[in-house]
Amino acid sequence: MTKGLERLNALPDEDARSAMLSCCGSTRWAEALTGARPFANEDELLETADRAWQGLAREDWLEAFRSHPKIGERKAARGTGDEASRWSREEQRGAAEAEAATLERLARLNRVYEERFGHIFIVCATGRTAAEMLSALEARLANDAGEELKVAAREQQRITRLRLKKLLESLG
Repeated sequence: MTKGLERLNALPDEDARSAMLSCCGSTRWAEALTGARPFANEDELLETADRAWQGLAREDWLEAFRSHPKIGERKAARGTGDEASRWSREEQRGAAEAEAATLERLARLNRVYEERFGHIFIVCATGRTAAEMLSALEARLANDAGEELKVAAREQQRITRLRLKKLLESLG
C-alpha cells in the first residue's frame, strides 16, 4: 500500500469527503467513496470509484459536471476547492495556450452545447490541445441528448480516475 493511500484511508471522514470532492464534484459519489474506506490498494480505490460513479443518477452526474469550469474558462459553477481548481487549470493547459480564434469558437460552441444538452461540455482535457477539444466538441454536438449524457459521464469518469491518482500522489 502506498503512503498516499494509507493517508487517505486514515483521514477523518469530513477531510476524506472534501478530498474526494476535489476529484469528482458529486456529493453522493464522495460520500460513497468516503464510506468505502479503507482501500487495500489503488486498484480497489479506482474500481470502487467506477462502480460508485456508474450507480449514480443523472442529477448526481450533473452535479459533478457543475464542478468543472467550461473549457477555456477558469471558474466552475460549483466550487470544490483550491486543489480541484488547480487541477482544472493544469488539465486545460491546452486551451490556455490556444489562439484567440480557437478560444472564441470554443466559447461560442460551449454556449451552443449547453443550450442543447442542459449541461456544460465535459471532456478529459489532459494532454489535449485546444484544437483537439474543439474537434471533440463539434463532433459531440451531433449526439442526441441521451447518448451525450453517457459520453459526458464517461469523460467525467476518466477525469475522476486521473484526479484520484493525483490525490494519492499529493498525500504521499
